[in-house]
Amino acid sequence: MAELELLPYDEYVAQLPQKRMSAGMLIRDDTGRVLLVEPSYKPSWEIPGGVVETGEAPWTTAAREVREEIGLARSRGKLLVIDHVPGENDSLPERIAFVFDGGTIDEAGLDDLVFGDEIVSAVLCSADEVRTRVKPLLADRLAAAVDAAKSGVTVMCERGKPV
Repeated sequence: MAELELLPYDEYVAQLPQKRMSAGMLIRDDTGRVLLVEPSYKPSWEIPGGVVETGEAPWTTAAREVREEIGLARSRGKLLVIDHVPGENDSLPERIAFVFDGGTIDEAGLDDLVFGDEIVSAVLCSADEVRTRVKPLLADRLAAAVDAAKSGVTVMCERGKPV
């Protein structure tokens, strides 16, 4: 019997797909308006959140980014959305986005926000206003997150749409 030639493990690992991950928090007021932040580095608005760093759990990322971006200490809430974005239709690679429940904030709480270097401002927006400020993919993801928060069931999405 011929001896099987195995691929060295390091070479095998180097061939595995590399997915990007991001995590953010859905923070709303009592009327259901969503907190959006205005980044200093791009034209479209976002929810507080960012890229999951190497060795970091998505829920840790969400809490860290909320603290860094707007100065709020929020513990990880319920996972609302897991969104898979293949990356074939835009310039970004394949990615997974997590949205966690960040609880509520009121108008007075907006005045207490402390913006990090990446954030210019923050505003509470209705569902219609969200669609005018964020990219369509994020608008769909946020609609799914709001529905998940109401139903108590985590939603799996592809390109922001529930599957």
